Amino acid sequence: MPTITLKLELYKPIKFKQAMYERMTQINTKFANWLLLHPDVNKATSKIFKEFSDEKFPSAIINQTIRDVKSQKKHQQARAFRKMWCSFNNQNLKVEKNGDFYTVSFPMLEKRIGVPVVARSYQQQWLDRIIDGMAKQGTAKLYKKKRKWFIALPITFDVEASQGEKVMGIDLGLRYLAVASIGTKSLFFKGNQCAYIRRRYAAKRRKLGKAKKLDAIRKSKNKEARWMKDHNHKISRQIVNFAVSNGVGIIRMEDLTDIRNRAKSKKEAGRNLHSWSFYQLKEMIRYKAEMAGIRVEIVNPEYTSQTCKCGYREKANRSGIRFKCKQCGYTIHADLNGAINIAKAISGLVA
Repeated sequence: MPTITLKLELYKPIKFKQAMYERMTQINTKFANWLLLHPDVNKATSKIFKEFSDEKFPSAIINQTIRDVKSQKKHQQARAFRKMWCSFNNQNLKVEKNGDFYTVSFPMLEKRIGVPVVARSYQQQWLDRIIDGMAKQGTAKLYKKKRKWFIALPITFDVEASQGEKVMGIDLGLRYLAVASIGTKSLFFKGNQCAYIRRRYAAKRRKLGKAKKLDAIRKSKNKEARWMKDHNHKISRQIVNFAVSNGVGIIRMEDLTDIRNRAKSKKEAGRNLHSWSFYQLKEMIRYKAEMAGIRVEIVNPEYTSQTCKCGYREKANRSGIRFKCKQCGYTIHADLNGAINIAKAISGLVA
């Protein structure tokens, strides 16, 4: 079952409520760090909180924090928590609609309160599914980002598997951000606009740095990130629509785990690969594809850019965006050749 996470902004919480959320986060973080060192944490129940503090605190949050700490400790993923945001499972957080407004209610320090949220049009569709019982809630998290409070609400839902038999391969790169291939059909997304935007923002931040305008630099980075995220959304939507309209049942993409180490130069690894969020684009394609019932598989990227359709593999086959086989003379756009080989999974799938 596919899962997406809705990030719902709380609608203009008054100072009293904001202070309460801060206090809840502080208590929960201290409790989580105390639990990490407790010898009987694996046997802990909500009653253990009384050993930690005499303060009144919602048992729903206590139980979820105990589960989270147990999991982290079991996998040795944390020595100390900088922040342990308050979490609520599907029995403790409720989504409701009052007129044209959506609210979420969850336990707080004093009592359970319904809080209005800012629901975008695409989010409203998913909230309606929850209310109608067509989607299931996961464990929600109350968190703060850039002075605003949000509820992160995971949602799982059933989709009908695509009956398509075709396979799409997607090659991600710099000159072309994405190239998709389905048999003899292809779709290209040039990277020149993205490169221009990156250069423009980088030049602006250099000037701001000389003037020591740190706040302006932060705002510039945030603005660039928002532009890039929107661009990724548009690319991923077009790719998945292209797959649906052409009867694709499987989308294959390269494994990006080691993409930084595979860069040819430090400059490429730093300015280009780090600033353009390939992983974000990949994840957007993944969840949109799953929502359309299309299975996503990850391919070992080794040799996908060097191998010809005749089977001959040679590094010199590729020169920039041009691929020409040194053995048979076959010529094609290099990124398209990579997408075709990714579709074929010539180096195998990543388990």
